[in-house]
Amino acid sequence: MHKKQTAPLIGAAFGLAFVLANAGALPSTAAVILRVLAILAFLRLFLALRHRPAGTPAGAAAAEDAPTAPLFGRGYRLVVAAEVVAGLSGLVVLNPVLHTPKATVGWIALVVGVHFLGLAAVWRRPSLNALAAAMSGCGAAGLALAVADAPAAVIAAVAGIVPGCLLLGSVALSLRAPAVGAAPQRA
Repeated sequence: MHKKQTAPLIGAAFGLAFVLANAGALPSTAAVILRVLAILAFLRLFLALRHRPAGTPAGAAAAEDAPTAPLFGRGYRLVVAAEVVAGLSGLVVLNPVLHTPKATVGWIALVVGVHFLGLAAVWRRPSLNALAAAMSGCGAAGLALAVADAPAAVIAAVAGIVPGCLLLGSVALSLRAPAVGAAPQRA
């Protein structure tokens, strides 16, 4: 795999992880169905990425970053380092200090969402701002639900499963968009 395949693959893997980790809070039948669908979606995306030629950028997002910055350069590392520090710091406060373990999934979704704002800037890909806003909104809603003592299944769905689907969906959408310079397809 080449670098242009790696970033979407990471997004799809985290989408899968969000769904797998949070589906357990739902009734058994729903959990199994969601997990199977997430695994199938990930495998489909993996195969699509694997078969994309090395020189083929993904969709409309690729048009944004024609003068590209390095994908995994210094800016990327700083964004991820800030994400890890913020994520761990929040977990230290939420669990042992505030005693709100149900807020964990909301916090993680919020931090991951905000990290996409940083990646949008570093990678010069404003299309990531929509994903950042949606995931951050899910995380904030999850935190609010946890504070309101909502059932764990509701929090897991809002702050875990929906963000996982958003990640998987955003990768799928980037693969469906026409490649840069491609002629429009006719129906």
